[in-house]
Amino acid sequence: MNDSRSRRPIRSFVLRAGRMTESQKRGFAQHWRRFGLEYANDVLDIDAAFGRRGPRVLEVGFGMGGSLLAMAEAAPSTNYIGVEVHTPGVGSLLQAMNKNAVDNIRIFRHDAVEILRDCIPKYSLDAVHIYFPDPWHKKRHHKRRLIQPAFVELVRDRLRPGGTLHLATDWAHYAEQMMQILSDTERLFNTCAAGEYAPRPAYRPLTKFEQRGERLGHRVWDLIFIRGLD
Repeated sequence: MNDSRSRRPIRSFVLRAGRMTESQKRGFAQHWRRFGLEYANDVLDIDAAFGRRGPRVLEVGFGMGGSLLAMAEAAPSTNYIGVEVHTPGVGSLLQAMNKNAVDNIRIFRHDAVEILRDCIPKYSLDAVHIYFPDPWHKKRHHKRRLIQPAFVELVRDRLRPGGTLHLATDWAHYAEQMMQILSDTERLFNTCAAGEYAPRPAYRPLTKFEQRGERLGHRVWDLIFIRGLD
């Protein structure tokens, strides 16, 4: 039987029809045209998208955008590309960018795998950040986890030599899986000793979720790997 469902790629996210607040709706309606990037099966001219040159950092799954906004405010000369599939989060970030006069972020509202595969040039990024991706904690759902060998190889090939891949998770099993996959990926090297996790760098904001977790004794694992030469 020809079942098209069998050919669908496994997604690391579920699109939920969440309601947008009036503020989020205004943010999207008023500012998407300026800061939004439309997916196309074509390589993005990153410098043209920002109207300038600068270090290039891509964040996958920025949620409501608070951490990405803080990093962009702290490093105004850096060009940040945010990728998020959920419209309420995009609307929130756009509204916050306007309120705080932040203009060094551009946003894709699309699947990160397809953005990296089709839109981001090879060797073009200085860093890729993936903070707290869905852990899909049930064993039968582990295949949905974003951090898989093929995806990490895709990310690596978009980093310039010397560029960094920075992951963070609060799930111990996912941290172990991340460490194994990154350590096994050619031309990616741990910035710490082999098998060791990194301390949270100053540039990654401490979220309210983390602050609450710390008070409860919960741990967060950071992994920072650098791309080597071909």
